Amino acid sequence: MSTMETALKEAMSIEGATGVALVDYSSGMALGTLGSSSDFDLNVAAAGNTDVVRAKMRTMEMLNLHNETIEDILITLTGQYHLIRPLTHRSGKGIFLYLVLDRSRANLAMARHVIRRVEENLEM
Repeated sequence: MSTMETALKEAMSIEGATGVALVDYSSGMALGTLGSSSDFDLNVAAAGNTDVVRAKMRTMEMLNLHNETIEDILITLTGQYHLIRPLTHRSGKGIFLYLVLDRSRANLAMARHVIRRVEENLEM
């Protein structure tokens, strides 16, 4: 099991990663961030993507998809990938990993594989 700091560092080791956050989607607050820049505020992005997660959860509820869980949500921009992965284990309920990737340098399949492993090993 890894700590939040270790998990954020491991996520940032993904080729093309430019930022990562661990976010509480009930409050929209980033619990931890790593790799922000002056032109991209991870705290603002974390809060905004909380709305994305909540909207998908509401939609699944309306569709009675009670036996389904979100593995990840991918937002594709012209220059970036934004990958949202809700934590599925008991201690991580209500929290998601948010990863920003430079699209020109990232291997999306590998990033999804690594972020899944990070999520599985993270102990909150």
